[in-house]
Amino acid sequence: MKKVFCILMIVLATNTSFSQQIQKVKITDVLKMADTSSVPLVINFWATWCQPCVHELPWFQKTVNAYKDKHVKLLLVSLDFPDDYPKAIADFIKKNKYTADVVWLNETDANYFCAKVDRTWEGTIPVTLMVNNSKHYRQFFNQQLPEARLKQEIQKLVE
Repeated sequence: MKKVFCILMIVLATNTSFSQQIQKVKITDVLKMADTSSVPLVINFWATWCQPCVHELPWFQKTVNAYKDKHVKLLLVSLDFPDDYPKAIADFIKKNKYTADVVWLNETDANYFCAKVDRTWEGTIPVTLMVNNSKHYRQFFNQQLPEARLKQEIQKLVE
C-alpha cells in the first residue's frame, strides 16, 4: 500500500509540475519577448479547440526544429478558455509531445490584444508573428501557414 501511495504521489507531482510550466502571460509580456529576443522567434497564436491550429502545429514544431543550427525559437501562445488553463493545454501539449515553449494568454479583450500584435489582426486564429531583431525583420501572418509556406517564411526569417 505504501508503494502504491508513493507511486501515485510521484505521478501527481510529475503531472502538476508539467502543467505549471505553462505560464500565464499578458500581451505586453509576449510583445516584450518578441522585442527583446536575441534569436529568430516564431510566435504562433493558437487554441486546442481550433482545428486549423491543431493541424499546423506539427509543421511548426518540425520546421523550427530543422533550424536549430540557426537558433530559431518557437513560442506557442494559447488562446484557450480560462477553464482549459493549465490542465487541458498541458495535456494537449504532452499528448502531442510538443517541445516548444508554451504560454497561456490571460487576456479577455481581443480588440485590445489583437491590435497590439498587428493592426490587421481581427481575432481569427491561427496567426503567426515572426521576429528577427538582429535583422530588423518582423512579419505577421493572418492565416494558417501551410507547411511549404512556413518553410519559405522561416528561411526569410533567418536569411
